[in-house]
Amino acid sequence: MTARKAEQKRKTRETDITVALNLDGSGVSKTETGIGFFNHMLELFARHALIDLDVTAAGDTDVDYHHTVEDLGLVLGACLDEALGQRRGIRRYGFAALPMDESLSEVAVDLGGRPFLVFNSAMKQQKVRDFDVKLLEEFFRAVSVQARMNLHINHRYG
Repeated sequence: MTARKAEQKRKTRETDITVALNLDGSGVSKTETGIGFFNHMLELFARHALIDLDVTAAGDTDVDYHHTVEDLGLVLGACLDEALGQRRGIRRYGFAALPMDESLSEVAVDLGGRPFLVFNSAMKQQKVRDFDVKLLEEFFRAVSVQARMNLHINHRYG
């Protein structure tokens, strides 16, 4: 089996991002985005997906987090697309419901090569510390487009 790994870089006036991933990893991650909450979310993604993820992102976070979050979605999505290759031998569809204390989220994925995002969140207008949760929609849109995946995220409550 061919290694399902990828590394992508993106450098703009606002950001300098490098992402390396191994889809057949063990959940090891190293994330340095300058955004504490976002580091935490990426680390949990890697751990629970059992992928190895190495993220280095520098951005104009003194202005806001938008460029870093969106550009990181573009780079992560491109890595996923590259690592999936021709997408032979994969399970194209997936679904998960995740209860965490008072919260419930549901996600459905189609890796068939067509990008589309549905993002419904009970927290769209809220913040986690200084992180605007509404930025997650832009992150997942960028991931969806670059990974060529159909992604439905429904954060029901909590």
